[in-house]
Amino acid sequence: MGQASPSAPGAALLVGSCEPFSGKSALVLGLARQLLQRGISVRFGKPLATSLDATTPADALNAAGSVTPGSELIDDDVRFVGQILGLADDQLLPSAHLLEPAAAQARLLAGDLDAGAGFEAFRARLAAAGEGLTLLEAAGSLSEGLLYGLSLPQLASSLQAPVVLVHPWSDAGSADALLQAHGLLGSQLAGVVLNAVTPDAVPQLRAEVVPALERLGIPVLGVMPRSPLLRSVTVEELARRLDARVLCCRERLDLLVETLSIGAMNVNSAMEFFRRRRNMAVVTGADRTDIQLAALEASTQCLILTGAGEPLPQLISRAEELEVPLLKVEHDTLTTVEVIERTFGHVRLHESVKASYAFRLVEEYCDFERLYRQLRLPVAA
Repeated sequence: MGQASPSAPGAALLVGSCEPFSGKSALVLGLARQLLQRGISVRFGKPLATSLDATTPADALNAAGSVTPGSELIDDDVRFVGQILGLADDQLLPSAHLLEPAAAQARLLAGDLDAGAGFEAFRARLAAAGEGLTLLEAAGSLSEGLLYGLSLPQLASSLQAPVVLVHPWSDAGSADALLQAHGLLGSQLAGVVLNAVTPDAVPQLRAEVVPALERLGIPVLGVMPRSPLLRSVTVEELARRLDARVLCCRERLDLLVETLSIGAMNVNSAMEFFRRRRNMAVVTGADRTDIQLAALEASTQCLILTGAGEPLPQLISRAEELEVPLLKVEHDTLTTVEVIERTFGHVRLHESVKASYAFRLVEEYCDFERLYRQLRLPVAA
């Protein structure tokens, strides 16, 4: 693969993953900041948008999810990254299509698998970009986006851009997806970052797994530990997904929840259990006042009450005193827990505290010098 200098217009680097929710946004933020610190101009975009910026006009899309002439789609993630990094509007690339069910249905029924004029406009804008490097976040897996002609392998081929993959690692079986990606991308696979690794396993992976992957032709640029903070979700997001009533402390819905606890045991056991957890959401029955009061004295970010009945006034008063939001849901405890567990790790990285942590995580656990050499960037002395 040719290695265009990022000082030339149109130079791009794709950041992708083999499966959804792998940590692409965190890597983009950390990588972009390192580039900016080296004096490299950075642009950012997502060819296939997943959530539009609130300022996008309603008529910007046609029924097939394509951009109407004269309109621009700015993905919500792109806007957030631009704000965190201080990028100007002209450093944010509009998307070519929107990934959403109605558009996918229309394209499937029409048999339309071509990226079309929207992507041609995207490529033209990329080619006209000034000096520097454009970071492009691909879809959530190797196959996602095929209906739009914008899957990761298709983008890599169309743009002739190198690819960095972020991939969660649990055990040796996690290598299967990386081997598949290597087979599809070949020499365009510039490197991978293993993510969400159990912290105690990081040294062993570096000593054993990384050399093994390197011998198979897969460059490893980093091994990042699992982060409860980056997987966390705001109380507001939980309330939205649970369709919950907020009983108090509405101004505290920006609190971040890192863990989930279920208050179904006796109060003495609950108090001991709660003391070992941090930044948790506690789910318990509306009739378990003893558990509710115990949870309020622990590291609880919100208390979620299930089932029939309403909390006692003294509980609401104590929650207001401790500034812990109370949520009331109509679901049973099992359904509530299932919704919350699906939410963890599946939300966008849209809080500044998460962005700051992503900077630190990438700085500490990733080494991009090989990538910078491939891109002909200045290498640190």
